[in-house]
Amino acid sequence: MAAGAVVYVFAGQLADVDRGVYEDLAMRVAQHPSETDAYMMTRVLAYCLEYDEGIVFSEGVSSTDEPAVLVRDRTGRLTVWCEVGAPDAARLHHGSKLADRTTIYTHRDPAKMLALWVGKRIHQSEHISLHSFDPGFINAAVAALERRNAITVSVTERTLYLDLNGVALSSAVHEYPLS
Repeated sequence: MAAGAVVYVFAGQLADVDRGVYEDLAMRVAQHPSETDAYMMTRVLAYCLEYDEGIVFSEGVSSTDEPAVLVRDRTGRLTVWCEVGAPDAARLHHGSKLADRTTIYTHRDPAKMLALWVGKRIHQSEHISLHSFDPGFINAAVAALERRNAITVSVTERTLYLDLNGVALSSAVHEYPLS
């Protein structure tokens, strides 16, 4: 854990009807001092939306060799490279060579994010997707954030229903191809 990191605890349930994933959640999330609340909240939601056996948070913004969230199979092979925010093209290129699947979740304007990667060399960019949420959704979730959080995440027909500490929010999960 990074020095000066703030630890947030999330406990609750995940019901992703679209993928048939139903799990109890118990997450300790260390927020790096340079990490915004919006980035951290997006990281938590990316974890939920990509949840699979072998999923972990990396060292986050302090790690240069790993994405924010990753999934390894039982042999240790990297299956999902999940970036958060606005990763550069070189990072996406690197990650897409290492993992079976690369994806990005952002709390920023998706059009601006996509513009960052136009014309850049990114390995298998046609298989990489950018995911975003409705405007204001992440900020509303951040407003409900506490150090200890009760969380329920439900996903059906690519709509995310979030209950965070008694505050009910919803958003479409928008998906954009990189190329």
